[in-house]
Amino acid sequence: MLHFIQKFSQASPKMLKYPFTVGLGASRIETLSLKTCLQQNFSPLFLRPWSFSSLPVCMSKIQYYHTSPCSFKKQKQEVLPVRPPKTITYLPDSPKPALYVSLVGLIPFFAPPLVMVMTKTYIPILAFTQMAYGASFLAFLGGIRWGFVLPEGSPAKPDFLNLASSTAPVVFAWSAFLISESLSEAIVTVIIGLGIALHIELFLLPHYPNWFKALRIVVTLVALLSFVLTLLLKDIYPEKGPKRPGQVE
Repeated sequence: MLHFIQKFSQASPKMLKYPFTVGLGASRIETLSLKTCLQQNFSPLFLRPWSFSSLPVCMSKIQYYHTSPCSFKKQKQEVLPVRPPKTITYLPDSPKPALYVSLVGLIPFFAPPLVMVMTKTYIPILAFTQMAYGASFLAFLGGIRWGFVLPEGSPAKPDFLNLASSTAPVVFAWSAFLISESLSEAIVTVIIGLGIALHIELFLLPHYPNWFKALRIVVTLVALLSFVLTLLLKDIYPEKGPKRPGQVE
């Protein structure tokens, strides 16, 4: 045995340079170097077909790389929908007669608080006239809805939704006159009625022309501000004069 090992250790260095191939199946051929095997303490004389799976260090495995060209395609950017312009921007499109009549119709709203500021006095009779005009304006808005749905070619149909919603401003106007003895509560009732009427016309029943809705926004905001100013002046200035027409101080 010792003699055999000495002979094997004196093997020619040329044997170490020649690799030998081993078949690992029908798919591919692996190359095993004799030198590598000796460095890993494996003897080529004892290699068997079933032992090649346990020699991962000795195998030089073939690696495959993906060589297809990369495609750098620009991803399509999502086109965001264009936002429609705000309703208030349609105000310049209003017909001139409608615009001028609406501006003149704002005078009874802001005239009473303007007089109170100039005289530095809260005058209940002026506040009452302002409230009465606001209630009449609510009734007028209900009539506009009825007149809009009655023509044959109108986009709004004379159904329960359109006709019943037109009576809501009238109910608030009637309630304001009903509690007019308490003037502040009557003014608050008119304010609520104006806000609800504007909400119905802009969101629930959006059949009016855009210029008319823009005009309604402006008129409603001016009316609301005038009422709020009147309520503030009541707490700032001293009260003077009758609360209602014909009422003695």
